[in-house]
Amino acid sequence: MLKKIILLLLIISVTFAEDNATQKNKNIKAMIKQREKIILQKKKEELLNEQIVLKKEMHQENIWTKIYSNYKTYLELKNEYKDIERDIKRLESKRRLTSKQDKQLDALKIKEKTLKGKLELLVEYEDDPFSKLLKHDEFEDIPIIGNPIAVLGAISYQKKLTINQEEYKYKYDSLTQIVVKLMGEKEILTQLSKIDDNEIYKTELKEINSQLDVFNPLLEIFTTTKKIYDKKIDEIKLNLSNEIKREVQKTLLTLSILIAFIIFLFILKFITRKYIKDDDRTYRVNKALNMTFITILLLTLLFTYIENVSYLVTVLGFASAGIAIAMKDWFMSIMGWLVLIMGGSMKIGDRVKFVRGNIQYVGDIVDISLLRMTLQEDITLTTYNINRRAGRFIFIPNNFIFTDMIANYSHSSLKTVWDGIDFVVTFDSDINKTISIVTEVTKKYSKGYTDITRKQLNGLRTEYSLKNTNVEPRIFSFFDTYGVKISSWYMTNSYATLKLRSTISMEIMERIKDEKNISMAFPTQTVYIDKNVKTSSTIDTKNKEYIKEENIE
Repeated sequence: MLKKIILLLLIISVTFAEDNATQKNKNIKAMIKQREKIILQKKKEELLNEQIVLKKEMHQENIWTKIYSNYKTYLELKNEYKDIERDIKRLESKRRLTSKQDKQLDALKIKEKTLKGKLELLVEYEDDPFSKLLKHDEFEDIPIIGNPIAVLGAISYQKKLTINQEEYKYKYDSLTQIVVKLMGEKEILTQLSKIDDNEIYKTELKEINSQLDVFNPLLEIFTTTKKIYDKKIDEIKLNLSNEIKREVQKTLLTLSILIAFIIFLFILKFITRKYIKDDDRTYRVNKALNMTFITILLLTLLFTYIENVSYLVTVLGFASAGIAIAMKDWFMSIMGWLVLIMGGSMKIGDRVKFVRGNIQYVGDIVDISLLRMTLQEDITLTTYNINRRAGRFIFIPNNFIFTDMIANYSHSSLKTVWDGIDFVVTFDSDINKTISIVTEVTKKYSKGYTDITRKQLNGLRTEYSLKNTNVEPRIFSFFDTYGVKISSWYMTNSYATLKLRSTISMEIMERIKDEKNISMAFPTQTVYIDKNVKTSSTIDTKNKEYIKEENIE
């Protein structure tokens, strides 16, 4: 009996111990499950927070998501519009409609009209709205570097390419970020679906997959397009850099040549001023050096910066007619300059007389440029009698040599001209004595110029057919109103005619004053006065005017 009691107690203790262990195991499992649930809830919250952050980032200033949103809206409206059209056709196909159906049809038509207006606003999203973002700027008007100024345009074009490339890269990076964030959000939603079998997560995951179906192909196309675009830009930049380098080197070489010519020109001018004492010759040499330098400069620039000279000649040939009409005066002035330079009819330093209409100028040519001659007006008989002004600089277009009269007082080596003095003596003067005095005085003061002129004219016989080379003073006498006019002609310096005229005039006047039988004539009037003056008046009945007749005895 005791054994049975001990065995029963033993069985009861073992059973109680097993129940305690089982309860303890259940408690442990419940705690583990609760902890796992807490961990999953915490992870879910973290995933939801990450999703919220990703959504905010995706919808923050991203053109791809905006276009996709508008595109999605367009598709939804279009599907809704199709459903409404189908419902309207279904109702209109019925023969009779109830009042409820009539109201429904009117509401559908109003809604159809509203949806149509919305679709018209979003019509740009009908066909591939992302294509315009995939396109890059075309490579138009790539500059050709043929001169130093074009280098600036090439540098500006390079900067423009860099800006376009950065803008294109920005669009590519934004698309890449969208795809990466969508993939991240997809991963989050997948994990959330595993944690919580919620229909919302499945719907959102489906929407994410739809967006990825749109953006993944775009990213592949964009990646290929971007690679090609970047390579093309790098190629253009490299070519432009090489051309810029080549043009800079060519410009530096050209400048070096021109600087060398300028230094050489200054050396020649310094030698000219040092060893040539004649101002006229110095001026001519400097003018020739300047023209030579300009010619070399133009030829250097021409052959340096014009690749095809024959093309330039062709263009100028076609444009010459228009240039000749539009710039006729300039063209004629350039032709006049060529005639002056090559013909030698006038040169720097010549004393000339320019006549145009009632205007006359006498002076020295101080410069002959491509378009005009510069004349410095001197004190001459013309300024004395006509202008009463002197010392001015007169600018005469070169084309005037074809249309106006220009007299050269010092052509070629000839530096003298004929000048004359006229005066009148009374009829009762000793004319022969007067002519003798005038001849003597004129020969005395003009002898040097007469000899110089004779030598100069003999030198001109090889160039001109000279018939009359008599340069001795010539004295003429003529009847005049108040007496006999004596005209004395002699050779004088072209640049100082008034000085010799004044000297000879004063000498002749002094010599005539000493002669008692020679008197200078001038306008006079003789009046005879007598007391016996008969006056008679008659009337002209025809003209009815009084005519007074006076008889003076």
